[in-house]
Amino acid sequence: MKNLLLCCCIALGALVQAQSFDFEYDHYSFIVKDLESVGDFYADILQLEEIPHPSAYTGFRWFKVQGNSQLHLIGKDSVALEHSKSVHLCLATQNLDKVIAHLETKGVPYWDWPGKEKSITKRADGVHQIYLKDPENNWIEINTAKH
Repeated sequence: MKNLLLCCCIALGALVQAQSFDFEYDHYSFIVKDLESVGDFYADILQLEEIPHPSAYTGFRWFKVQGNSQLHLIGKDSVALEHSKSVHLCLATQNLDKVIAHLETKGVPYWDWPGKEKSITKRADGVHQIYLKDPENNWIEINTAKH
């Protein structure tokens, strides 16, 4: 019995230890060919604040999302990516209607998850979401999840 109790305590301690990292979301990166137009999309359409790269003056555009979370664009001459909607940047807002109105004013199309244009997915957990593409077809989800 003592051995069983000791094994359970060790296993529980290992489980707690394995989950003790205090991760915070830092950044998401996209590799892009046209750094200027894709960067302008994030600055003008999504209105993210551009921040300086700490050491490089060319080849990158960095944006603040919230707090210390960032989006990094990395300019490359060639980009060999399959643009699956399952691989996407996701931004959350409680002003989805305002975002949609802004996208429509700018002529930026958006879709629900199944692919119907100008539609909103309503998830079972109550979160609403839309998907759009940047100028190089990278998918972006915008949803109403609360954090």
